[in-house]
Amino acid sequence: MQTPLFEAVPNFSEGRDHEKISRITGAVRAVPGVRILDLHSDPDHNRSVLTFAGEEDAVLSGAVALAKVCAAELDLTTQSGEHPRMGVLDVLPFVPLEGATMDDAIRLAHRAGESLGYLGLPVFFYGAAATEAHRRALPAVRRGGYEGVASRLEDPAWKPDYGPTALDPRRGAVAVGARPFLVAFNAYLDTDDVEVARTVARQVRESGGGLKALRALGFSVGGKAQVSMNLTDLEETPIPVALEAVRSAAAELGASVDSTELVGLAPLEAILQTARHYLKLRELDAEHVLEMRLYGASDS
Repeated sequence: MQTPLFEAVPNFSEGRDHEKISRITGAVRAVPGVRILDLHSDPDHNRSVLTFAGEEDAVLSGAVALAKVCAAELDLTTQSGEHPRMGVLDVLPFVPLEGATMDDAIRLAHRAGESLGYLGLPVFFYGAAATEAHRRALPAVRRGGYEGVASRLEDPAWKPDYGPTALDPRRGAVAVGARPFLVAFNAYLDTDDVEVARTVARQVRESGGGLKALRALGFSVGGKAQVSMNLTDLEETPIPVALEAVRSAAAELGASVDSTELVGLAPLEAILQTARHYLKLRELDAEHVLEMRLYGASDS
């Protein structure tokens, strides 16, 4: 029987200070059995997305080590950036990989939440790990950022699942979840008008009547208007469908997509979906990729 593997994709509130980022990721790298797969740091958003994987206990230890060093190194009261945030360790999702089920990921998320609560971080479970229906959607948990979370704490419906019921202004709170693969994908427009990006985001996202399983916000990043997207179900909305929706909405406002950006990692199927769409391929599967045949598949 294959040992279950998990991916953790924490987002922490530092994207500019490379020494701090190095110390934070170094704490995870030092955990035996953890493999760091990717790090994406954005100075405009002032945010980093780390991806690491391993067996359950190793990933749990990596998450706790990460939380400890984030709490020690970062201070939310002096942190600013384009991306909204609710804590120094802002979001901590767990994704089941080979041999693991969503129930396994939920158990891991709950174990992690309990450990982070003992560290003094208010913890809110979301996604498949949510303990209340109104907390399943991450935007609902993070609504209003740190200030919004702080204002809701007196409401019993928003009592943290673990940890203190008051926020330390330096550390904030953390959303801990279990979810399937999520693709973070950004489109940069050929304008510096952030209102164009915000209008496009409102039109394409599911909450605005747009595409299913698509969350989107508009930002100003590096002098460009950026439409920042999370694709939460690639069967409902794959990358090329989201991109074409952004292109169409932007064109109505006299703008176009200048470039795109993948934040973190994407599963192979997401790349194959994109290639099928733009190359008009009748058939394209993993077995058609040379490296998959060389290194991943058995002889056929």
